[in-house]
Amino acid sequence: MEHKRIVIIDGNSLINRAFYALPPLTTKEGQHTNAIYGFMTMLFKVMEEYHPQYIGVAFDKKAPTFRHKEYDAYKAGRKKMPPELAEQMEPLKEVLDALNIYRIEIEGFEADDLIGTLAKYCEGRDFESLIVTGDKDALQLASNRTKILITKKGISNLEIYDDKKVFEDFEVTPLQFIDLKGLMGDKSDNIPGIPGVGEKTAIKLIKEFGSIENLVKNSHQIFADKLREKIQDNVQQAILSKRLATIVTNVPVEMSVESLRVEEFDKNKILEIFKKYEFNSLINRVMATFSESESVEENKLSLEVIKEMNALQEILKLIKEKKKIIFKSITTEKNILQDEVIAIAIASDTIKQYYIDLREFQEAKQVIDEIKEILEEEAIEKISHDMKKEILHFYPYGITIRNISFDTMIGEYLIDPAKSSYSLKDLAAQYFGENLMDEEELRGKGKSKIEVNQVSAEKLQTYLYQQVRAVAQLVETIKARLEELQLTKLYYEVELPLTEVLASMEFKGIKVDKHMLENFKIEFKDKIDGLTEEIYKLAGDTFNINSPKQLGEILFDKLQLPPIKKTKTGYSTNVEVLEKLYDQHEIIPKILDYRQVTKIKTTYIDGLLNIINPITERIHSNFNQTVTTTGRISSTEPNLQNIPIKLEIGRQLRKVFRADENNKFIDADYSQIELRVLAHISEDKNLLESFLNDQDVHTRTASEIFDVPIEEVTSAMRSSAKAVNFGIVYGISDFGLAENLNISRYQAKKYIESYLEKYASVQKYMEEIVITAKEKGYVVTLLNRRRYLPEIASRNFNIRSFGERIAMNTPIQGSAADIIKIAMVKVYENLKAGGYTAQLILQVHDELIVECPDHEVEKVAALVKDSMEEAMGLKVPLKVDLASGDTWYDTK
Repeated sequence: MEHKRIVIIDGNSLINRAFYALPPLTTKEGQHTNAIYGFMTMLFKVMEEYHPQYIGVAFDKKAPTFRHKEYDAYKAGRKKMPPELAEQMEPLKEVLDALNIYRIEIEGFEADDLIGTLAKYCEGRDFESLIVTGDKDALQLASNRTKILITKKGISNLEIYDDKKVFEDFEVTPLQFIDLKGLMGDKSDNIPGIPGVGEKTAIKLIKEFGSIENLVKNSHQIFADKLREKIQDNVQQAILSKRLATIVTNVPVEMSVESLRVEEFDKNKILEIFKKYEFNSLINRVMATFSESESVEENKLSLEVIKEMNALQEILKLIKEKKKIIFKSITTEKNILQDEVIAIAIASDTIKQYYIDLREFQEAKQVIDEIKEILEEEAIEKISHDMKKEILHFYPYGITIRNISFDTMIGEYLIDPAKSSYSLKDLAAQYFGENLMDEEELRGKGKSKIEVNQVSAEKLQTYLYQQVRAVAQLVETIKARLEELQLTKLYYEVELPLTEVLASMEFKGIKVDKHMLENFKIEFKDKIDGLTEEIYKLAGDTFNINSPKQLGEILFDKLQLPPIKKTKTGYSTNVEVLEKLYDQHEIIPKILDYRQVTKIKTTYIDGLLNIINPITERIHSNFNQTVTTTGRISSTEPNLQNIPIKLEIGRQLRKVFRADENNKFIDADYSQIELRVLAHISEDKNLLESFLNDQDVHTRTASEIFDVPIEEVTSAMRSSAKAVNFGIVYGISDFGLAENLNISRYQAKKYIESYLEKYASVQKYMEEIVITAKEKGYVVTLLNRRRYLPEIASRNFNIRSFGERIAMNTPIQGSAADIIKIAMVKVYENLKAGGYTAQLILQVHDELIVECPDHEVEKVAALVKDSMEEAMGLKVPLKVDLASGDTWYDTK
């Protein structure tokens, strides 16, 4: 017969472990949550692995226990609980109560005693007890029926002890474990034990004498004089220590085990609490672990599977009348230019959904032609999640989706830009507590991952049905939240139309000269080999240059260079360290060159060769709209924004990106856009004047901070002023500026003070925005894009300072991101409206690249310049620098 199973958690121990194991986490309001999050993760792990029918969490009460009364110094000297942890205790209890998990806490007794009493009670009633703790004291409770799950590696692993395992590891029985502690003492609890007796001696004595009492009686049998004296001098202390270390297993408490039974909880209440603490990633787990909640397939949205052309045509007629479709599709995902749609799910409301598996039709093309009419119909609103992906799914068929009216993914990104995932699975969990199938469940992962085409019809149907149903449920909620946060203008005029722009850029791609790349590969390999030989010669030894450990040993042990910084594993050899050592040995410049050349070769030369599309010889980078908290677009596979253009070697790499024959690249770059935004926001007289009079802003700044006439500004002064200008935008410290300019902190401080004295309104803006951020917990851009700043409420000086710098910078950097996005939409729409062949193909920071036939260059260049300079009306003009050429390199 299977035993009933109870899990008893040592609440204080586990929350402590979680707090120190996980990096700081805070909500938008600044509430610390890492300990609660870690506790919940471990709780779910235990529930998923052991499926207990009963569960309870024991906590210590603040009141003194019988141990404190017997021994004043018990637990004296323990560090006070950090406030960041203390503030999480009550919220943890709130979560446990909402999950209907019984809490056990009684004045005068420690959690250990309550755990011990409950475990022994259950042991006599045919239960299997599992005690979860980070405290080895609990090992004294181990038996064949009571197992102790000790947390290891922070909270990620559990080591299971029963009585046999205790004996194997410590050579004593669980009860003798108390005697061990009586002899050794315990620093953490301030239990004295016998001075000078460590673990090895204690184990040896208990193995010989069985218990402290027997040892005391027979201490004369100990031959070692010093040890015998120690024991005889500390008899009472040893007996007291054993008593303090003994977990009480008969606390006089009335408790019904039935009150610890795992029960259903109020789903809406737990959703509300998990949203409050921003545990979005845990919502699926809590629902799956504790609740037999209704599955996503039940209630609402009945499903009709379409397998015949006549039925499809009838349905599409109905949809036309409704003037709205909510849809998701799935493709073969083999090649962006040749992807084939396998299945599509469509709804026009939250009542009925239709599912079409193209594999069921003899003429898949005919199905696509029917759907094309719906997707291209301007009068029908199109709603989806990750609309960019949907646009790309239908591009290979020559279909342009028109009247895109809503994208739930983009909506959620604006509402909460700091999320790590905007998947429908996570959103459905967060908003409705529902557990959707994700792509991993659909296709498997790693080696067992299968092609979409191999997924069963039934599984694919469930997956797409759930996706469309979730979108249908989310739309109104997300719309309402966007309105509430005053984000509708940014959403409908910038972010939503941008999905089409980015899809078009990805599909078009950018041409790469494969032959040149292959030559570069040989050239860079030769450079790396040459640098390797030079480094070995200068080191007087061969070693792995890519190993920080081996490099550290060469530089700091063998060559005796001064170590700048040490890490847990040895010497730091990061770029900051090497730059400080630049002039100390000729090996350092070689190592820095080696790293740059190696990075460019592996990341860009090898990387680009691997992803050239064989059909077009172009690369199709992914442009991500929902990654950065500032609103900037990022690019991956490859990341074209990270090519190190400050180095000639990186600039050379731009030669491989070339326009098609009889075409040119037009490169349009905003000039000092962030400083112009700063001038607009701060309304600083000097900054405004610089831009309105079309002066060189860095020269003007140099003149102001060095107090010299403009005509006497040297190039060195201008460079320093430029660093100050951009440093101010990023909230730079005197330390940061000193590092950048290789000057003293004192000198850097004087530069910053001089700047802020001359640009007083900039200083006023910086002070006011930090105050606003502290009051509201967030800052906004010119288009009301929000960034929440929990760091600004931190008690930790470094974290708080970081939050203050973000508060100063986000309205500037975020507004610049808004402007470039508006410009992209304008350029795209104006090119389309003008009937030009030219296409926007790339965006890198403040720069746009358009590929354009030779005969359109003049007109398109003017169009791009106007579109960008008119993107947003500021108090200073937006200025765009234009260039054109056959390659990206030629435009710079």
